[in-house]
Amino acid sequence: MPDQRDDKLPPADKDEKADDKAQPQKAPDQKPDAKKPGPLANPAVRLGLIIGGAVILLAIIIFVSIWWVHGRFVQGTNDAYLQADQVTISPKIQGYVDKVLVADNQMVQVGQPLVQIDGSTYQATMDQQTATVAARQADIVAAQRQVTQQTAALDQARANLAGAQATAAYAGGEADRYKGLTAQGVETAAQTAQIVNQSNTAAAQARADAAAVHQAQLQIATQQAQVGQAEAQLKAAQAQVASAQININDTTLRASIAGRIGDKQVRVGQFVQPGTRLMDVVPTQDIYLVANFKETQIGLMRIGQAAVVKIDALQGRKVDAVVDSFAPGTGAQFALLPPENATGNFTKIVQRVPVRFRLVHLSNDDRSVLLPGLSATVSVDTTKAPVVRPAADQTGLPR
Repeated sequence: MPDQRDDKLPPADKDEKADDKAQPQKAPDQKPDAKKPGPLANPAVRLGLIIGGAVILLAIIIFVSIWWVHGRFVQGTNDAYLQADQVTISPKIQGYVDKVLVADNQMVQVGQPLVQIDGSTYQATMDQQTATVAARQADIVAAQRQVTQQTAALDQARANLAGAQATAAYAGGEADRYKGLTAQGVETAAQTAQIVNQSNTAAAQARADAAAVHQAQLQIATQQAQVGQAEAQLKAAQAQVASAQININDTTLRASIAGRIGDKQVRVGQFVQPGTRLMDVVPTQDIYLVANFKETQIGLMRIGQAAVVKIDALQGRKVDAVVDSFAPGTGAQFALLPPENATGNFTKIVQRVPVRFRLVHLSNDDRSVLLPGLSATVSVDTTKAPVVRPAADQTGLPR
């Protein structure tokens, strides 16, 4: 009985079904086709893999050996920056800026004028103090002449005293003689009384002259004290002149070190106060490097050990350096707010110690490129013996 479902199929489906029925069926005992051999079945491939694995293993062994013998003793960090001991230029006096004698980024030498402040006020003070010095010198001359005059008066008083004493002695002798004559009845009592009165007057005059000598001596001491006072006033006036001269000298600000001008903020006509930051002088010729190593890295580091520095500004080119000194504490100890681990919860954090390096064998071209603040990477070979410095330079302090 024909299948009624076949009548419902489309003609194309009926043809496909008829083709399937027409194909011969495979015998049940017929085996499928055999699989192709894999790449590992090839001896050449296996040999190549063995050789490659041996090379990789050998490379690992060599790397681990190098690290064990040398690499683990090399301490490095990229927390490193170039620095220079720059000097801030600030005035010690106040006034208006009259001249700015340097330009931005200009190279200057020691003692070169940088800024000129208006010094008219300080010059007037200088003139006034100079006049005061002249007045004090005149006071000293006058006081010394008074001492000389009083010395002459003292000599005169002493001469008068000597004459008065001689007169008093003679008058006293005459009085004694007349008293004897009166007792003998040779002289009258009136004459004797007159002679005694003259003797008393001469004695009183001698005492007065002695007092005048004492007064003259005291006057000389007073005059000498006035000379000393005038000399002290002269020294005070001279000190004022020296102070005024210092202020005049301070109207010209000069470079205390050689270097390049940076961060110039001063302008002509600006009113400046003592301590106002005008500019910086950066000694780019004396640049050095400071690297912040972890506390676990500095155990074998010593002053004088050689280091290798890669500076980003030099396209990573290696530069030789030497460990110059270690900071006397970690960076946290010198922070604005140092940590206080005795309060609250505690979390141990690895500290870093600033280490200063001295760059060596730098060419002039390299020095012209290197500036403070540039980044660098430094590595120290702690297996090498430190380079011994001369006897006068073994303090470990930065140079």
